[in-house]
Amino acid sequence: MATVLYITAHPHDHHNSYSMAVGEAFRTAYQEAHPQDRVEHLDLYKIYVPHIDADVFSGWGKLAAGTAFDQLTNDEQTKVKRLGEIVDQFVSADKYVFVNPMWNFSFPPILKAYTDAVCVAGKTFRYTSEGPVGLLTDKKLLHIQANGGIYSEGPAKEMESGSRYLRIVSGFWGISSFEVLFVEGMNAQPDRAQAIKEEAIERAKKLASTF
Repeated sequence: MATVLYITAHPHDHHNSYSMAVGEAFRTAYQEAHPQDRVEHLDLYKIYVPHIDADVFSGWGKLAAGTAFDQLTNDEQTKVKRLGEIVDQFVSADKYVFVNPMWNFSFPPILKAYTDAVCVAGKTFRYTSEGPVGLLTDKKLLHIQANGGIYSEGPAKEMESGSRYLRIVSGFWGISSFEVLFVEGMNAQPDRAQAIKEEAIERAKKLASTF
């Protein structure tokens, strides 16, 4: 049995979002194709993802210096503990599905906070004399992103930084199996928006059987 983290970063649900509609189609098809696997939904807009701030840095620093956890301030304890829970959950999973819209050439800020939370030395990567080495080499990741324009190819390709970042950070974690499903062009071709969504949903269903 494999554990899949289905990670969404959108304030809307599948009724009002292209990315979420395609993601939901993937999730449903995946569960039908892999009934033995466990799919856990992390809605980043509904769970607590601490930002790495002064409390986190001071808490980490105190722990590294030998201070007992219960000697940290309440804020330090809350944030450091929660970040530990997030990365442990991430490491324990076998597969990851990230679903998000593209906003201003990247993804929503909450997704960056989440990736920051799981970039932890000794958990998702380790330092070596030759540089950092990813530790999640046996995992795989699918990224589903909705773009209003066309960013997978053409003159705007270099402006897309959301999926590009996820590919880079996935490599940092050691994940080489990285797939992308763009739902794109709905704003550029509004008359084809529904057809674009339906085509992406069909691609998602096919991917679900092999992911």
